[in-house]
Amino acid sequence: MDFHGPITPTSQRENKYIISLTDVLSKFVVTKAVHNGTHFTSTLMNELIKQIETTHLYSTPYHPQTNGQVERYNSTMDAKIAALSNLRKTDWDDQLPFVTFNYNTSIHSSTKQIPFEMMYGRSPVVPSDYQDANVTIAYDSEHAKKT
Repeated sequence: MDFHGPITPTSQRENKYIISLTDVLSKFVVTKAVHNGTHFTSTLMNELIKQIETTHLYSTPYHPQTNGQVERYNSTMDAKIAALSNLRKTDWDDQLPFVTFNYNTSIHSSTKQIPFEMMYGRSPVVPSDYQDANVTIAYDSEHAKKT
């Protein structure tokens, strides 16, 4: 789990941070844009950790190399969001779900697998899966002659 930010500029929705959770085995990532910085020490976070029966291990502050897998994802995410964002870079939180989906449906360099498939045991469904392979283009010869 990582808390990334503050991201400048702040988004149009006032979001400044990204919380990302990474499954160590599959490399599947879940992200959420958030607006405040009361992150891992909050009562809510402690309750979440208790409910899912996990241990929260802290990495060394200001030494991102100790959490290399998450930091690698952050740099990939930053580059993709920057490429997709508007000129003022204030819609980065709108792009976050698309960037996360792209990451989760691409072959990961360390596993040589697609994180989505490792997590769910099936291929992702994308809009192009619903396109009819036999597309017919109508041609009206009368209309073509008139124009």
